[in-house]
Amino acid sequence: MKLRLKIAIYIILFILFSGCAIPHKMMNPVKGATSKSWNSKSYWYYPWGKSVTHKGIDIFAKKGTPVVSPQDGIIVQNGENERGGKVVMVLAPLLRLHYFAHLDSIQSGLGLFISKGDTIGFVGRSGNAKGKPAHLHYHIITPIPYPWRWSSEVQGWKKMFFLNPAEKIQNESIF
Repeated sequence: MKLRLKIAIYIILFILFSGCAIPHKMMNPVKGATSKSWNSKSYWYYPWGKSVTHKGIDIFAKKGTPVVSPQDGIIVQNGENERGGKVVMVLAPLLRLHYFAHLDSIQSGLGLFISKGDTIGFVGRSGNAKGKPAHLHYHIITPIPYPWRWSSEVQGWKKMFFLNPAEKIQNESIF
C-alpha cells in the first residue's frame, strides 16, 4: 500500500475510534451565531418541499459569514447539488457526518483533515435557497441507526439516522 493511503487510513481510524473514548465538545458552525439564529422547531418540520421533512436546522446569518467545522474531521464531500447548492460534508468522531448546504463558497478541499474551528466555507444562498435569506442548512447523520428514535411522524423511520443539531450545538454541548 502506498504511504499516503496508509496514513489516510490511520487518520480515519483514529477519528472514528477516538470519538468512542473521548467526549468531544462541538461548536456552532456559523461564526457569531446563537440559538436565536435558527428556529428550534425547524428540525423535523413537515411539510418541507421536495425533501418532505426538514431534517436539519437553518442557521441565518449575513451572506459571507464564515462556516467552521464544529469538530475535528475529514472532508468527505465538497461540491454542488441541485437542492443544497454548494455543499460540504465532514466525517467526525463517532462516525457522524456533518452536512453544510447553501454555501456561498467553499474553502476546504476533499480528503483534507480539518480541526474544530477551521473555515470550510461561507454562508450563502446557493441551491434551492436562491431568493431566500442567506443561511446555512446544517444536519448531522449517523450511519449507525438509533432505533429508539423511530417515530410515527412523516418519514419518522429516518429519525434513526438524523440527529438534531440544535441539541448538539447549544452552549457547546458535549457530543
